[in-house]
Amino acid sequence: MSGRLLLVRHGQSYGNIDRRLDTRPPGAELTPLGREQARNFARLRPEAPRLLVHSLAVRAVQTATEMGDVAGIGALEVDGIHEVQAGDLEGRNDDAAHDEFRRVCLRWHLGELDVPMPGGESGAHVLDRFVPVLTELRLRYLDDEAWTGDIVVVSHGAAIRLVASALSGVDRGFAADNHLANTDAVALAPIADGRWSCVQWGALVPPFAPEPPDAPESSGAAAPPPGSAASPEPARADERPDPMG
Repeated sequence: MSGRLLLVRHGQSYGNIDRRLDTRPPGAELTPLGREQARNFARLRPEAPRLLVHSLAVRAVQTATEMGDVAGIGALEVDGIHEVQAGDLEGRNDDAAHDEFRRVCLRWHLGELDVPMPGGESGAHVLDRFVPVLTELRLRYLDDEAWTGDIVVVSHGAAIRLVASALSGVDRGFAADNHLANTDAVALAPIADGRWSCVQWGALVPPFAPEPPDAPESSGAAAPPPGSAASPEPARADERPDPMG
C-alpha cells in the first residue's frame, strides 16, 4: 500500500470573488486566476496523481480538468463530495450570513454534528455522504498492495475541513481555525485498522494545534514548498481563505 489521499479545495471562483455563499451545484465557474492555480498545483507535484476525482460543482470540474491537462490524466466525477449545503443562506454575501455559516461549522467541529445550517444540512449529513466515497477509494485503490501513487480529490473548503478532522483525529480547534485557501490540500495517509493520519494541512505539517488567543499566524510547522500541496503563491486580498467553497 503506497499513496495518499489529497483533498484539494478548488481554484478561485467568481463566487469567491463576490464573497457569495455558493454551495448548491452547479455553482459559479473559475476565474482565470482559479484556472492558473489549478495548473500550478499540478505543475508543483513531484509526480502526477494516479487518480483524479472531483465533485459535481462546476468549479471543481474545471479545477480537475486543468490539473488533468497538466498531469496528462483524465478526471472522474463522483457524487457526495460537494460543499456543505448552506440552505437559507445560499447566494448571500452579507456579513451576517457568513457569520452564521461559520457559527454552525464551529459547532460541528465542537462535536454538535446534528445542528443544521438554517434550512440546510447538518454536519452528520455531510459526513454520511462524504466519508463513504473516501472509504471506497481507500478499499478499491489505496489498500491494494500493488497500488502506488496519490489520489487527488477536488472538493470544497468547509466540507474538507470537517471530513479530514473527523477521519484523522486532527485537533478540532485546529481544524476550525485553519481554513484552506484555493487549491490548498489536506493530505491523508492510510494507516493500520482503517485509520488515517493527516500528514499535511495546507502549508502546515504536524504537529497540529489550535491557534492560541490573538495568534498572528496559524499553528503548525510550515511544509517545504517543493512538491507540497500548498497553494504556490500567497493569497491576495481577493483570495483570502473563506469558510465555504
